[in-house]
Amino acid sequence: MKKIVIANRGEIALRIMKTAQKMGIKTVAVYSDVDRNSPHVKFADEAVLLGAAPSSESYLVMEKIIDAAKTTGAQGIHPGYGFLSENAVFAQMVKDNGLIFIGPKPHAIKVMGNKLAAKEAVKDYNIPMVPGIEEAITDIDLAKKIAKQIGFPILIKASAGGGGKGMRVVETLEELPEQMERAISEAIAAFGDGAVFIEKYVTSPRHIEIQVLADNHGNVVHLFERECSVQRRHQKVVEEAPSIVLTPEIRKQMGEAAIKVAKACDYVGAGTVEFLLDGDKNFYFLEMNTRLQVEHPVTELISGLDLVEQQIKVARNQELEFTQEDLSINGHALEIRVYAEDPLDNFMPSIGTLETYIRPTGEGVRVDDGFEQGMPVPIYYDPMLSKLITYGKNRDEAIQLMIKAIEGYKIEGVSTTLPFGKFVCEHEAFQSGNFDTHFVKKYYNPESLEKEFSEEREVAAEVGLWLYLENQKKIKTSKVLASNWKKNRI
Repeated sequence: MKKIVIANRGEIALRIMKTAQKMGIKTVAVYSDVDRNSPHVKFADEAVLLGAAPSSESYLVMEKIIDAAKTTGAQGIHPGYGFLSENAVFAQMVKDNGLIFIGPKPHAIKVMGNKLAAKEAVKDYNIPMVPGIEEAITDIDLAKKIAKQIGFPILIKASAGGGGKGMRVVETLEELPEQMERAISEAIAAFGDGAVFIEKYVTSPRHIEIQVLADNHGNVVHLFERECSVQRRHQKVVEEAPSIVLTPEIRKQMGEAAIKVAKACDYVGAGTVEFLLDGDKNFYFLEMNTRLQVEHPVTELISGLDLVEQQIKVARNQELEFTQEDLSINGHALEIRVYAEDPLDNFMPSIGTLETYIRPTGEGVRVDDGFEQGMPVPIYYDPMLSKLITYGKNRDEAIQLMIKAIEGYKIEGVSTTLPFGKFVCEHEAFQSGNFDTHFVKKYYNPESLEKEFSEEREVAAEVGLWLYLENQKKIKTSKVLASNWKKNRI
């Protein structure tokens, strides 16, 4: 491959292009009319307009992306994450048009894209799974029967779901019908498929995921774990690697299980196998994400590998240049997703223009973004502005670097989740490692930040008053001087 199309936008498109450039590969950006002046468009060697701002008229139109590759003479397409990255139909279309899809085979995407199909694919590999029903249902009476068998609390999950959509925790039999109907309705709206399944709800769980990498020659390795337990609305907001709670033995077991999952669907490229870890450190297979993850930078920093580079090499049919024994964890990395959202208003999207946008700098600080000062934040796409990543020799150092980096990240014009990120990093539960996926529910409320802002404002007011009084002292002149000045002026 000498030229590739990046079928995405914003920070992930720019991040892929930087690695491609490093490898001597030309890049083609695709964009909607609202993204015409975005950094990823400016950075690319070529750019092709897809259409109007809505993704249904631009980034999700498969034929337009295929045409962009053909007209520019590109040999491959990298989907990034989101949009068409886990669309088996698109992956097959790329292949049918004589192009290279920089990702897994269509079969793997299809199997792992359905949670029930994924469980069916790995059931013969002796991988622990959460107790529950392994078939999709829409019948409420059947749901009641299953819930009684496995015991409350239970979790209703959309079979074709993701991102927390179509997911409901149910505590009692009485609330099951209403929550079931809501889950089905939300699943239909989000995925066009109302089928759901039921499993035992694991209390106090931690969300641990394993990064895997596989080539076309049968080699599969794991690149250790990422801790993704700090979430809001079932979506990750803070990630780190490695996890503070995994022992070497459990890490090895989870890594081996992840490799088995990858082999079960004949996986190639970079993928992520997600697990739940309960309070007793038992782990259960959740699903596999057949793409590059948002949080991949923390794995890159502790492993010393460029995952996009590895994806491209695998797509070129190269063998992995290392074995599992060659890999080790070095240091600790932490990532905060910076969203244009208001943490004081239930994380509602905040739309506006980036009047001030100054990135933090320094050793151990990395910012992956796709914005510049003066740019508007469009309403059509995910409100993530950037990923702020810090790397230190240990977890404490990475956390302190993150707090300092957050303080140095100046964004005005929209509300962001930076204050929330700082709240997490400074919280005793997070710093001690004693937290789970209920961190936000347990510890966070808008009043927590309001109190912090009030204290900061009080300190600023006191400092301002002191500076004012000090300046007043300095500019006061004596009566003699004043008299002489008047006399001389006369």
